[in-house]
Amino acid sequence: MRTIMVLNAKGGCGKSTLVTNLASHFASKGKNVALADFDVQGSSLQWLASRPETYPAIQGLAGWESPLRIPKETEVLLFDTPAAVHGKHVTDLIRRTQTVIIPVLPSPLDIRAAARFIGDLLTVGKVSRDEVKIAVVANRVREHTRVYHSLYRFLRSLEIPFVAVLRDTQNYIRAAERGLGIFEMAPSMVEQDIKQWGPLLRWLNSKRGMPE
Repeated sequence: MRTIMVLNAKGGCGKSTLVTNLASHFASKGKNVALADFDVQGSSLQWLASRPETYPAIQGLAGWESPLRIPKETEVLLFDTPAAVHGKHVTDLIRRTQTVIIPVLPSPLDIRAAARFIGDLLTVGKVSRDEVKIAVVANRVREHTRVYHSLYRFLRSLEIPFVAVLRDTQNYIRAAERGLGIFEMAPSMVEQDIKQWGPLLRWLNSKRGMPE
């Protein structure tokens, strides 16, 4: 079973947007997908509640309930996580996954918070032993801005892969309102966004994005 977690201690960085779009991508490829939401706000589960029955099914799991019961047929398990996680809580989450994606927004506050969080994350045992693969994504970006260039330099300076730049667009909001991902929207509307997701999806499906 493939396991992927979207994680960042900073709230509002787009974790639920990334994880729901990943879920829709894998489901549209015919995979049996489960989405475990560990945030009691339940943003991902609310997205699933809006999902039309005519689209590929995704199983929603309340991650804050114990024990977490994962359907046996699950091929891809995705984790949405809460903000303000630290210490033992981070370690407990990391034990559950093969791969972690960290979205970071282009703002000085988010950059400083990400630096602290990533520094702490690299000391977690499974991460330091390379048993979990980690990558960062620049999220909600307007590329021709000074703050984006600051974010770009920061992410390039890290010791972990910087795998994608996702633009700030209403397409994600339009998709979320309907319980869909951008991969299920009209191709002419989301062509640029699908292209931006390419490097992230290639990394996830490569040996570089999955522990051996």
